[in-house]
Amino acid sequence: MNLSIVIALYNERESLPELLERIQSVLSKPLGKQESDTLPEYEIIFIDDGSTDGSWDFISSKAEEDKRVRGIKFRRNYGKSAALYCGFQAAKGQVIVTMDADLQDDPAEIPDLYNMVADGTYDLVSGWKKKRKDRIFTKNIPSRIYNATARAVTGIKLHDMNCGLKAYRKEVIKNIEVYGEMHRYIPYLAKEAGFTKIGEKPVVHARRKYGKSKFGLSRFVNGYLDLLTLWFLARFGKRPMHIFGLFGSLMFLAGGIIALWLIIQKIYWQSHGMPYRPVTDQPLFYLALLAVVLGLQLFLAGFIGELITRNASERNKYHISDER
Repeated sequence: MNLSIVIALYNERESLPELLERIQSVLSKPLGKQESDTLPEYEIIFIDDGSTDGSWDFISSKAEEDKRVRGIKFRRNYGKSAALYCGFQAAKGQVIVTMDADLQDDPAEIPDLYNMVADGTYDLVSGWKKKRKDRIFTKNIPSRIYNATARAVTGIKLHDMNCGLKAYRKEVIKNIEVYGEMHRYIPYLAKEAGFTKIGEKPVVHARRKYGKSKFGLSRFVNGYLDLLTLWFLARFGKRPMHIFGLFGSLMFLAGGIIALWLIIQKIYWQSHGMPYRPVTDQPLFYLALLAVVLGLQLFLAGFIGELITRNASERNKYHISDER
């Protein structure tokens, strides 16, 4: 199978008929650049993330009419990451394209995205909503700040990392795990799995036609915290002692040296008949003790993390690109 279209949705019943019609219209023509190219073998997978507006009724009826349309329904709303994870597991195509169900992503972009991946140029191609049709202060400006932060932390030079319109090689989505709210950082997950051929393509962005957005401003705060989590796990997930042990040791040594210096200083001044200040009267002494305690706790946290990692089932899970 050439292509899988994976669409995660939540309460988008009004958009679905037009979306499906436009996708099928695009895929009724060859995806290649030559007129002699054959029609694509494809599937369209809708993942209903606990919708309550009748979205599943539409999906199930279309799945009965056309075997190329498939549906997965959650009993409740789990979030976009969970929906994409299940969609990726079910996808059979050599190239997987994800898009949103709100008609803000144009299905006419699918052939170009497909070809950029199918010809081997890229492992992953992310859409770039260069001219956004969203509100400036609630989405455009926060999105620019968010993407600038993501570029700085991940080292991936994408203008719009959170764009729902993306294309992947099958190997990419089968070697990453999307969970929590990590769908925003699939390019980073792919990079850490060894897929470094990551590109982007400017895509058309339309205004929402029906309903309202399911994501508020909280997504930017959550996205920032998720980014820090991913960065930390990628760097120290399998070697927690390298960070906790390092900072713990430094704090323990610094606190111990300061406390010892204050004690020696007090003894020296006292033995030479010089005026001195009791060690316990000095705030620096208590800060030093605090540093010793915190340093010891950090060191123990790293040690416990190493014990957990050593016994983890995925401690020796590595991404192999080829074997002969």
